[in-house]
Amino acid sequence: MVAQARRGYPGRMNAHDERGTTMTGVDPNRLDDQQLMKELETIHRTRHDTLLYGSNDALRVHNERMAQLEGEYLRRNPRRPVASGRTREGARERTASDSVTPTASGT
Repeated sequence: MVAQARRGYPGRMNAHDERGTTMTGVDPNRLDDQQLMKELETIHRTRHDTLLYGSNDALRVHNERMAQLEGEYLRRNPRRPVASGRTREGARERTASDSVTPTASGT
């Protein structure tokens, strides 16, 4: 029934219908560096609770927003400093040294 689809404000929804696209917050490329860092800190702080207690929709939106913010950060900082311990090689070195059994002192 076509008439049912046109209830309310005829033609208005069709002009700019963005259902199905989720945008929460300001577009990351419009944030200055300080605002972007604040958004990243906030979303990382809330990540654990969203994973454990959020609905599937909340987790999906959180994932999308985090990807947007992190993508923008990486775009702005392509040569960011990387700690050697946060690389595969650094992790292997850390694992090798951690696997050494400490000796008891004084025996």
